[in-house]
Amino acid sequence: MSAAPPFGDASGHPPEVEGRAVTVAGIGVSGVSAARALARLGAVVTVVDGGDGPAQRERAETLAAEGIGARLGDGETLPPGTELVVTSPGWRPDGPLFAAAAAARPGGVPVWGDVELAWRLRSLPGACDAPWLAVTGTNGKTTTVQMLAAVLDAAGLRTAAVGNIGTPIVDVVLSGEPYDVLAVELSSYQLHWAPSVRAHSAAVLNLAPDHLDWHGSMAAYAADKGRVYSGNTVACVYNAADPATEALVREADVVEGCRAVGFTLGTPGPSELGVVDGLLVDRAFVPDRHRQAQELAELSDIAPSAGPPAPHNVANALAAAALARAFGVPPTAVRDGLRAFSPDAHRIARVAEVDGVTYVNDSKATNTHAAQASLAAYRPVVWIAGGLAKGATFDELVGSAADRLRGVVLLGADRHLIAEALARHAPDVPVVDLDRTDTGAMAEAVRAAAGLARSGDTVLLAPACASMDMFTHYGRRGEAFAEAVGLLGGAAGSVPPEDREA
Repeated sequence: MSAAPPFGDASGHPPEVEGRAVTVAGIGVSGVSAARALARLGAVVTVVDGGDGPAQRERAETLAAEGIGARLGDGETLPPGTELVVTSPGWRPDGPLFAAAAAARPGGVPVWGDVELAWRLRSLPGACDAPWLAVTGTNGKTTTVQMLAAVLDAAGLRTAAVGNIGTPIVDVVLSGEPYDVLAVELSSYQLHWAPSVRAHSAAVLNLAPDHLDWHGSMAAYAADKGRVYSGNTVACVYNAADPATEALVREADVVEGCRAVGFTLGTPGPSELGVVDGLLVDRAFVPDRHRQAQELAELSDIAPSAGPPAPHNVANALAAAALARAFGVPPTAVRDGLRAFSPDAHRIARVAEVDGVTYVNDSKATNTHAAQASLAAYRPVVWIAGGLAKGATFDELVGSAADRLRGVVLLGADRHLIAEALARHAPDVPVVDLDRTDTGAMAEAVRAAAGLARSGDTVLLAPACASMDMFTHYGRRGEAFAEAVGLLGGAAGSVPPEDREA
């Protein structure tokens, strides 16, 4: 074993793991996926996790039946003999396990994320080595990747939406499926642990403070996001309205000939995609980009069953179109793919109209940047907000939305932070402060919002906070909102789940 090549090289070559000790940090979906892949390749795998609840124990029992060891209740101690650590997203880089890995032997034990593992495994015989079109950003990643996959599919390409979107990328790489290209959602957590990944083309949609408790600073968070551009071969796609994303492109180490391509909600300049007279147009991927603009789609083509798209989803569509065009997809496929796209639940989902008031569920708006984009799509708004702030401040958000607020209903553990911002920047807006954090608070919040709203208004759940103080996840919070709306007068005029706002 001592003669085996080290894992710590930066070549990106597939690991030779047979008979070698690998520790997998985390027994969630991505951890289980990585553990099984490594075990199939002959590694001696131990999964560690700080939790010891029923879900963890059930997964550990399943893995044990497959010959994979698991240690629960201790996610800090490095198992003896470990030669490689593969971490699940979300494990903090300053955690004791990684400190122990760094100090374990001269040069330390290398740490890879599940995405880094997938990238290296793609070089194995029989693995899927299709190019990656990668998407990251503070908000909009999942929607953009789903739009991208729909466009690629409309072009007749065999593709899958993978990564942070929910399908473990390790599973796809080792599936044996002959994909032509993969649409890959990457979080800042995943990018932090993925030094070798080299995408065909990549996009950073936007940058705003988020997860700073994990990264330590905004600069570190931005640097991890910027890793998505490293080694790009064709295009680095950025948001022309967000200078921080363009700065990341300028700093990126890319392959010679790789282009910077912007997207904008206004008229595009050279090497940009944008909007002209209700049309999505391309001035980047045309024969003479300085003189011509190629029509791609109409605004009404963006998930047409869901109604007029919100501005941030127009931006998402442009980013998806840019990546698809970088891969050579024709304009007609952009149009057809956007028409076929249907957004997930809890992302600006129109739940119902009751007594002339529209109720919209954007429970996925778990930070201030996402909530700001959501609020900008409606006027007047009764806003339901609050939860776990994750260290965020709310002055900028409230200041930007003050003139469109009919009223606000606050709930959750950190609601006082939003209340204080409202007092400073929107003192005349009525506020209902619900002093309860049980799950039943949502029904009371919806009733209070209905009392503040007038016909023609929108009641918008865009919490700007995480959900775990009251709910198991943001999806359950959104479901509670929809259930509460359903109790209002029988939810007359309710909209079926598949008919959602984009």
